[in-house]
Amino acid sequence: MLMAERQEKILRIIEKRGSVQASELADELHVSSMTIRRDLEKLDVCGAINRCHGGAVSKHEVLYADKRIYNKEIKLQIALECSKYVKESDVVFLDAGTTTYQIADQISKVPDITVVTNDIEIIKRLMNSDVELIICGGKVQKSTGSIYGYYATQMLEQMRFNVGFFGTAAVDEHLNVMTPTTDKAFLKRIALKKTQNSFLVSDLSKFKKTALTYVNSLEEYDHIVTDYKFSKEERQNLQDAGTKVIQVK
Repeated sequence: MLMAERQEKILRIIEKRGSVQASELADELHVSSMTIRRDLEKLDVCGAINRCHGGAVSKHEVLYADKRIYNKEIKLQIALECSKYVKESDVVFLDAGTTTYQIADQISKVPDITVVTNDIEIIKRLMNSDVELIICGGKVQKSTGSIYGYYATQMLEQMRFNVGFFGTAAVDEHLNVMTPTTDKAFLKRIALKKTQNSFLVSDLSKFKKTALTYVNSLEEYDHIVTDYKFSKEERQNLQDAGTKVIQVK
């Protein structure tokens, strides 16, 4: 494979997945890690990607339509598990994302709940339900259907949630939650601070990946619902922090 062809393929992979590790690319493309690092450096210099420790992240978030079909069955299993924790009269925060969309679908018939969300697709889904719906106003990221920015965060400052479900673009090797944009990181932190019972929801494809901006640590959530299998040490550290892992298959 010619260098230009390989770099074009690397760029397509990163754009599709949002982030990738250098070792992962080396295995897929059957070249050395040194070759991949040189390719990533060139793509970074020309402004096509952002380099990060151990790999690279896309300058653009993965499109909502692409996220929605990826690992759909696991996302449904996660949503079914999460729906058990929503009860009548709860005020629920649903973060933007395709897994939280599935949660919205599952809880739409729970009596007398209020849902606050910054996700346009979730808003559409709940428009014709009996759910009391509150929309975070702010700037719209059209490619992902999410709302964020100053007005959205100021609105969340005034609220309190019985339960909240949070998505993520990536969870790195140190179990830090990452997102592509600073504004989204601020919104997630504020919403989490206002949530009594919090859930980080993510399929295993997001783990051991990275993104541009640090949000927080997995230890800051009350529950993690995932099909990712933590190591014994990781699970113990989470347990010591008071974070419960809910495993789906």
